Amino acid sequence: MPAKRIYIYGIMPNFYSPDMFRTFEDSGIYAIPFQNISAVVSDREDEDIDYSDRESLGYLLVHHQETIESLQNKGFNMFIPMKLGTIVSTKEEVVKLLANGYDLIIDTLKKIEFLTEIDLAVTWANFGGVIQEVASHPEIVALKAEILQKEDSLSQLDQVKVGMLIKDKLDKKNKLVELRILDALSSISIDIKTHEAMNDQMITNSAFLIKKNNKEKFESEIDKLDTEFEDALSFKLVGPLPCYSFYTLEVKVLDPVLVEQAKNDLEINDETSETEIKKAYLVKAKLFHPDTNQNNGDQGSFNRMNKAFHTLLDFTTAAKQSSKDDHVSLTKENIADNLILVKLKD
Repeated sequence: MPAKRIYIYGIMPNFYSPDMFRTFEDSGIYAIPFQNISAVVSDREDEDIDYSDRESLGYLLVHHQETIESLQNKGFNMFIPMKLGTIVSTKEEVVKLLANGYDLIIDTLKKIEFLTEIDLAVTWANFGGVIQEVASHPEIVALKAEILQKEDSLSQLDQVKVGMLIKDKLDKKNKLVELRILDALSSISIDIKTHEAMNDQMITNSAFLIKKNNKEKFESEIDKLDTEFEDALSFKLVGPLPCYSFYTLEVKVLDPVLVEQAKNDLEINDETSETEIKKAYLVKAKLFHPDTNQNNGDQGSFNRMNKAFHTLLDFTTAAKQSSKDDHVSLTKENIADNLILVKLKD
């Protein structure tokens, strides 16, 4: 029988009433508390998300988001999502995670208390008509005419050339419309994240961080845009949502072998500080950088020093989360005790 591990959906304050927490019953999820915060988790079979196929990842994503949004619908409206696929082995590891990331979690909860996310996808209502309009652009008409002067019909290569030019003009048209939409909504948005469009018909696929009490104003701006573009666009709004695109936590488990190697590469003492680590890196970077040291320049060594520096910065951050001390100990024992880094996902 496969081993069970603990899947973490996210973190929330635990000041909600016992009746609200009882709504978890029979849902398969439960809370693991630490001080005044709780991780919302479920037990699931051991699996490695890195080796999951597309279908399994899609199922996990839907389950992850539906669980978080169901919590929001039940009134748990202060919730920091965890990165998709965050799995640990024991409740003790969950508590360690909450303890290490406590200050960051509390600070993030304060930031999102009155905020929400609205996701917006905008597509052309009549995409065929837009393609016809783009295809009538003088530059495209001229290209077709030039080709047909030499040949009776468009060859496959000619069709590719014309298609590429149509794609270029469409992309530019989409970008201009997207910029107009984002500009109209920026005044009531605290932050905006644009995601990759799903296809050529999609003009924008964006997330907006807004104040919860600005939801109606946001929808009113969408109505104004709809009027401005004379129903040429289709607007799909999803939300209010937890702040997935702006505040998602992730756990990075550091490799003790890599931390030890980084310490040796930068020639750092067992007892050090972030300032000393930065100084050691600058010395090594100057020594090996090909642009600053023609006699001893070594791109491979420079890249290794750069990687060592960032590894030690991650370890320093993890150690501070654990001890709240600017002093950094790189003894093997201390390295082993500070390998869990909790941070906001980039």
